[in-house]
Amino acid sequence: MRKIGLLGGMSWESSALYYAVVNEAVRERLGGYHSARVVMSSVDFAEVEAMQAAGEWAAAGDLLAGEAAALEAAGAECLVLCTNTMHKVADAIEAATTVPLVHIVDVTAAAVRAAGLTRVALLGTRFTMEQSFVRERLAAGGVKALVPQGEDLETVHRVIYDELVHGVVREASRAAYVDVIDRLVAAGAEGVVLGCTEIELLVGPDDVDVPVFATTRLHALAAVDLALG
Repeated sequence: MRKIGLLGGMSWESSALYYAVVNEAVRERLGGYHSARVVMSSVDFAEVEAMQAAGEWAAAGDLLAGEAAALEAAGAECLVLCTNTMHKVADAIEAATTVPLVHIVDVTAAAVRAAGLTRVALLGTRFTMEQSFVRERLAAGGVKALVPQGEDLETVHRVIYDELVHGVVREASRAAYVDVIDRLVAAGAEGVVLGCTEIELLVGPDDVDVPVFATTRLHALAAVDLALG
């Protein structure tokens, strides 16, 4: 079993889900008393959020690259960046390490294709929805992403930062997200990608009528595939 390096804290709410999914999957696959071999670095999200807001992506890349290198030095044999948005700086992490980085967008695109779909709604932070780093990589994997516009985009972003990263889950916000998804489905989306690791705290397959691609779970399970493969 390879040792998985989890680079989390962005936010710790979803990083805790990563840890749980990874260990549950290893137990299910190996049985008995088995659990995952994991080393984890959890950053202070306040520092990262300030860099995001200021557009200091190079500095954020340097920070996470250093943490990733430390995970490799601690024995990690593969890396999992436990956030969608910060995959914007995945190249910096890969440049600073020699072990494979399990890329969340590649994992998601593969799952969408495996479901026979090509057009999905993409919900995430403003950075993920407005900037091209996720949409272009999805497109390279054969998947077109439709993103919310105007007030819908602002609502999705606000709920993530004002509520979900603080562990706050509100029914009114769930209803608002479902409305956003419904509008994107009406525009042609065949499924929805929960492109922020915290959104899985709010929305699940039972909330909408189209396939849901939960990036946190997909990403964590892909790491287990690699660790056990």
